[in-house]
Amino acid sequence: MGTDKRQRQKDGRAIRIAAAEAAQRKADQRALVLRAILVVVVVGVIVAGLFVLSNRDDDETASTTTVDPLTSTTLPVDTTPALPSAAGKPCVAQVTPPAEGEPTVDVRVGDAPTELVIEDLTVGTGEEITDPAETVKVNYVGVACSTGETFDSSFARGEPIEFPLDGVIPGWTQGLMGMKVGGTRLLGIPGDLAYGAAGSPPAIAPDEALWFVVQLEGIGASTPDTTAGAGTGTETTIAPDTSGTGSSTTATTSGSTTTAAP
Repeated sequence: MGTDKRQRQKDGRAIRIAAAEAAQRKADQRALVLRAILVVVVVGVIVAGLFVLSNRDDDETASTTTVDPLTSTTLPVDTTPALPSAAGKPCVAQVTPPAEGEPTVDVRVGDAPTELVIEDLTVGTGEEITDPAETVKVNYVGVACSTGETFDSSFARGEPIEFPLDGVIPGWTQGLMGMKVGGTRLLGIPGDLAYGAAGSPPAIAPDEALWFVVQLEGIGASTPDTTAGAGTGTETTIAPDTSGTGSSTTATTSGSTTTAAP
């Protein structure tokens, strides 16, 4: 009898151990399943996030590019913000400090010019511009009428520029006629003789009148100097003529706007 009892106790312990091991296996399986589910969820979230980012990048790319239907090539879209028209806005004094060696532009404060203003600050003694197709060499500084800001200056760049006079805005083509080498001239150019309704973003608004001081350095295309290096020339800043010997004229002209810049 004692032996049977001990056997039954041993069998009971074996059953309990087997049941505990089976329960542990089930718990381990449930934990494994939960971990697998968690991995799937995490992977799904990552994939969804990458998909959203990819779509956003595609949308941003689409907003800044366009396709040329003739060449099927992707071209950048001009994202320069449109400037409001300066029509009707008065001229203000120059606000940009002059660069070294650069003359101040004496903007006529008040109503923007409606006719081409030409004033010789210093009358030159050299050759005179008589042909609008002539090539000229000049130093200049330009100021926008409505803002008083300097938008371009060859003085600041450190050297004059050379160009055909008939290849720039009409206000320059007409405004430099009769000027002599060595002279300095003030030009007040109405919007229709400058860049017109298109303007020249970002510095020049549509219908913007412009003021320039132009110093004429030479007439005719220069011959390259093969014996000296570039940049050996000197610059001279000519102050406005206060002796009363300079001439001042206002010319009435009309013309179409070109896309070339002075």
